[in-house]
Amino acid sequence: MTSIALVCGSFHKTEVDEMIRHATAEAGERNLEITEIVWVPGSMEAPLAAARLLEDEGISGVACLGIIEKGETQHGLAMGQAVIKSLIDLQLGYDKPIGLGIIGPGAEPHHIAPRLEPHARNAVAAIALML
Repeated sequence: MTSIALVCGSFHKTEVDEMIRHATAEAGERNLEITEIVWVPGSMEAPLAAARLLEDEGISGVACLGIIEKGETQHGLAMGQAVIKSLIDLQLGYDKPIGLGIIGPGAEPHHIAPRLEPHARNAVAAIALML
């Protein structure tokens, strides 16, 4: 079975725990095994954790799960763009897929619950399709 890892933002731990359940179900359906789960404070720390995991030859891909809520300023948008750019650069640098399961930036409370399952499942599916 192919090993993958998850990087999970702990700022929305309850919601991300639900995302982990959906990601695990999707991994099982795609003959992938989640062998590591790394918790980070928030999405901003996801690229560093992903890079450390991608260095491991036994890890074939990483799914990043989290939520970037809409704030009163453009901070979340700027952070989200930087995180996504960094994750793309890591994919290219390591030649390993990263599934993006980060809801937002700009997520409002009513956006979150309906996106937990599809974002988590799609992040794992993207890895499977790119292996």
